[in-house]
Amino acid sequence: MNIHEYQGKALLGAMGVKVPQGKPAFSVEEAVKVAKTLPGPVYVVKAQIHAGGRGKAGGVKVVKSIEEVEKAAKEILGKTLVTHQTGPEGKEVKKLLIENGCKIKKEYYVGCVLDRAIGKVVMMASSEGGVEIETVAEKTPEKIFKEAIDPAVGLQPFQARKLAFAIGIHPDCINKASKFFTSLYEAYIKYDCSIAEINPLVETEDKDILALDAKLNFDDNALYRHPEIMELRDLDEENPNEIEASKYGLSYISLDGSIGCLVNGAGLAMATMDIIKLHGGEPANFLDVGGGADKTKVTAAFKIILSDKNVRAILVNIFGGIMKCDIIAEGVIAAAKEVGLKVPLVVRLEGTNADKGKEILNSSGLKITAAEGMADAAKKVVAASGGGK
Repeated sequence: MNIHEYQGKALLGAMGVKVPQGKPAFSVEEAVKVAKTLPGPVYVVKAQIHAGGRGKAGGVKVVKSIEEVEKAAKEILGKTLVTHQTGPEGKEVKKLLIENGCKIKKEYYVGCVLDRAIGKVVMMASSEGGVEIETVAEKTPEKIFKEAIDPAVGLQPFQARKLAFAIGIHPDCINKASKFFTSLYEAYIKYDCSIAEINPLVETEDKDILALDAKLNFDDNALYRHPEIMELRDLDEENPNEIEASKYGLSYISLDGSIGCLVNGAGLAMATMDIIKLHGGEPANFLDVGGGADKTKVTAAFKIILSDKNVRAILVNIFGGIMKCDIIAEGVIAAAKEVGLKVPLVVRLEGTNADKGKEILNSSGLKITAAEGMADAAKKVVAASGGGK
């Protein structure tokens, strides 16, 4: 789950990470009101969407008066920002963050992420702040420094100081940076984050260390432990189909292809998308109904797929272990009849009650193409979709 920058800064600020003065605003009038509470004379008006690259898309403006805050807020609110992370459709700006400006001396990067290869959280830091860390990793990887953190003892002071020195933070700011890094790691652990990223981290001319931006993502599987984080969820920033899927406990991600996929098991779902692409098609979604889905969940999953107007064909690929193929078959039929199936449907059933499931589908009266094996299913659904994207 993602949250907005202003929400992330509030969480980090409570953990001891220093952030600029600022508050969210949901209208032009509120933006002006917030700005009047700040010291000034420089203000920053920032679009709040769940995507990076806002500055390049015109979603961040530095201004020098209350009148300019009002003008910038009018320009940004309601604007559709298109960035490298939003896709070509972009995202409409419905919220702003109004912050006090600061005198920046140098920009840095720092972030925490789980390194699955070693099974530890790694803190990364770089002197190249304010740009995508992926670009730094590709062009100048020697400028990224890492410290693997022992989960039993946490980030040690010597590690934090080592990173601060490595990226060139001024000696007078080392202790502040060390405290900053420690607080960031503690927030990452406390809230079960999947990533905690500050880009840029800035050293100011008056020798302070601030999080000029903040990105926190959370492990969905741990959200049951954090109701306070769940309250920060912004449904306006999420795909409607993904929201609907979450109500039924379905794992669904919308993609931009034309072949709808209904699969049980994340591994099989990934393999299904791969084999569709291998045979020249493009998946319209990732959808895992899970091992214990019932008829209601399957019906909901099928309806979600069919609500995507780009879907030209559907592949149901089930390997019945815990999940029984006859349950899937009943759900497919119920959903198809309820929404009115108008696109080709290819079904591959194997495993528990596969014969019973096939019998149910064959006697349904629906136009269903049976497939034997994944390769056969992929070929048939790609052909049924018209091929390509």
